[in-house]
Amino acid sequence: MFPRPLTIARDLPAASPPAVSAIVTLFNYAGYVEECLESLAKQTQSGIELVVVDDKSTDAGLSVVLGWLDRNKGAFAGARILQHTTNMGLSYARNTAFFHAGADRVFVMDADNTLYPRAIERCMQAMTDAGSAGAYTQLEFFGDRPGLGDADFWSKERFKPKNYIDAMALVSKEAWRQVGGYDQLVANGWEDYDFWCKFVEHDLACTFVPEVLCRYRTHPASMSNTETNPNAGALILQMSIRHPWLDLQ
Repeated sequence: MFPRPLTIARDLPAASPPAVSAIVTLFNYAGYVEECLESLAKQTQSGIELVVVDDKSTDAGLSVVLGWLDRNKGAFAGARILQHTTNMGLSYARNTAFFHAGADRVFVMDADNTLYPRAIERCMQAMTDAGSAGAYTQLEFFGDRPGLGDADFWSKERFKPKNYIDAMALVSKEAWRQVGGYDQLVANGWEDYDFWCKFVEHDLACTFVPEVLCRYRTHPASMSNTETNPNAGALILQMSIRHPWLDLQ
């Protein structure tokens, strides 16, 4: 969870404490990241701080982000654009973003995904009303495999056979600290599952917003297509050791 060596590409501090930090992890998604930023800029929630961590992309993704910010000054309450000096992986990138987030609540996104305008506001409302450690919505898959996700109400029992909650969620920064952040030893698409399992083990719960507000892009380079399925056997063994209460097949 310690900050990794990085460079600060852009730092636009918020004039007052932000209500929420939207963190975006970026690696070789130059063709998608503008759409992600546009969806964040259109949020009905006010006081959003943007934190982007580029995990040493080999494409022009970082330049795309900086160019978008130049053309859209004032789109966010504040913005911090960071780049790792070496590629560290998704868990490191998310932890770096959380570490540098200025708000107590953090909305997690990958650079190829998008949101409907009320997504963050509805999650903020749900988290406040329930006094929970986070909030998440139903997913819409778009791209080469369109459809709906299988998110449901928070339940330890539902986690036992599989993960059913995406990383695209609002999370308390204190809860992130309490569970130790995203574990760098878990990779290949199951970082989110491990993260939520640690919430269960720390008696932390998140609130389900039963509305389709988050959009997960499916494409040949997406995590679900390139890494998760081919590594399922090794990941099941690793997760079963880390969380013996799971019932993975």
